[in-house]
Amino acid sequence: MAEANIREPEMGLTFEKVWAALMETDRVMKEQMAEQRKEIDRIIKEAEQSRKEAEQSRKEREQARKESSEEMKETEWAMKKSSEELKEQMKETDRKISRLGSRLGELIEDLTASNLVEKVNELGYQFTKISRNSRIKDEKNHVKAEIDILLEDGDYAMVVEVKTNLTKTDVMEHLQRMETLRRHADIHGDKRKYVSSVAGALIEDGAREYALEQGLYVIEHPGQTIEIVAPPRKREW
Repeated sequence: MAEANIREPEMGLTFEKVWAALMETDRVMKEQMAEQRKEIDRIIKEAEQSRKEAEQSRKEREQARKESSEEMKETEWAMKKSSEELKEQMKETDRKISRLGSRLGELIEDLTASNLVEKVNELGYQFTKISRNSRIKDEKNHVKAEIDILLEDGDYAMVVEVKTNLTKTDVMEHLQRMETLRRHADIHGDKRKYVSSVAGALIEDGAREYALEQGLYVIEHPGQTIEIVAPPRKREW
């Protein structure tokens, strides 16, 4: 009988092999986890850096906006201040011009009134009283008319309108004033006859001719004294 071949059984998995395999797997996993952790940390750091950069950019934009807003406010304030200062300067200039105009008007009126009674009486009148800046008021104390210079005697009254620069419009307005005075005189029983004159340091040609045509005396200022031009036919109210 042939002898059977008897072989030793091969060794299967042993504890040592299993343990070694586990240790290798654990090492590989730890390495992979370490790499993954590094990648995660890198991503987190980049994200944090991006966030910080975005926040810094936002702050810079906000600062720039604030500075721009402040600059705009300062510019608006400066423009407003300049505008207010300019307006105030213009108002002050207007006030000075107004005061100068008023003062000039007073000087013209003073010159007109200085020897007016004497000059007018040379035309045949006998005025003895002169008054300035009279106001005619109604029953409710409302001013209806203002008279620069008024000459009076028992029978006549002469109303003189004085302008720095006499225009035709001034003459037309004065004619309306004379109608108002006549109505006021009739209401108050004033039977005197009214005549009228216009005076001006400067007199437009149209104003002079129109005043004379309407029967008004024209008082001129050619020099240190006045001259009176009589109309072709004087008008009485």
